[in-house]
Parts: sequence; C-alpha cells; structure tokens
Amino acid sequence: MTNPKANVADIAETPEKRLEQLGLELPPLRPAVGSYVSCVRTGNLLFTAGQGVDEYHGKLGRDLTTDEGYKAAQQSMLNLLSVVKNELGDLSKVKRIVKVLGMVNSTEDFTEQPVVMNGASDLLGKVFGEKGKHGRSAVGMAQLPNNTAIEIEMILEVEDEEESK
Repeated sequence: MTNPKANVADIAETPEKRLEQLGLELPPLRPAVGSYVSCVRTGNLLFTAGQGVDEYHGKLGRDLTTDEGYKAAQQSMLNLLSVVKNELGDLSKVKRIVKVLGMVNSTEDFTEQPVVMNGASDLLGKVFGEKGKHGRSAVGMAQLPNNTAIEIEMILEVEDEEESK
C-alpha cells in the first residue's frame, strides 16, 4: 500500500512520469515574440527566457484573484519545462533548479506576489523533489508584455553534455 501523503516526486521515477501522475502535460512550445531565443546553455547551466501565459491576462489585485495567479504561475512553469525538455530531450537531465524569477503583473497595492509564485515553486517540488528546491524572487510589475498576468524565468543546473550522451 502506498503512503497517501508521499510526495509524487518520491514515487515516480522520472519528472515526465511525475507530471503525468499529477494529471499535467507539457504544452507545445510557445514561439519567441522578439529577437531572442527561449534558452541559452553555457557549460552545465541553462538560462531560460521569460515565459508568460496565454490564458491569464490582467493585473493581480484588480482583474485576477490570488488563486488565479497561482494557477497562472503553474502554467508559466509548465511552459518553461517545455522549453527545458526541448533543449535537453529529457527532464531527468536536470540536476537542480537554481533560481526562479517571477514577475507578477499587479496593482501597486497588491502584495501577494510570493503566494502567486508558489504555483510555480510547488510544481517544481512535486516534479523534481529535492532537485526542485530553489532560490526565488517574486516581484510586482506595473505591466508585462501582452498584458500577461505573470512571466517567469529560471536558471537550472543540468548534466554535462558528455554525461547526457
């Protein structure tokens, strides 16, 4: 009998399987909306460009609730994981999530950016377990491109290219 309180990351053997067990799937890659690439690898570090969301638009504290912001952060992280999988071929090649930066489109008096960003951080913990624990900044922004509710970028430590072969 399995422990109902066990973390999904402790049960499933790959991040992709963990996503499946959570009832989540990676969305198709979103095209870049400017003169940049979705990620850059240098050595064993992978730096992603920011990823917004298509479903949630407007400002937290006026147009969207904190719960909707949490869901937007989760969706933004799924978009980022699609970028990472496309680059590495396999999410198991992620050694550690190093840093996450969350930019939340919010009114000047909205102060729950950290709660909103838990949508992304909680997902990383469920998918990667200990490897998903990371440093994080959650900041409010006056506006984001296309009026998206959130934009997230991250830095990951990944397997050396020789290890990946």
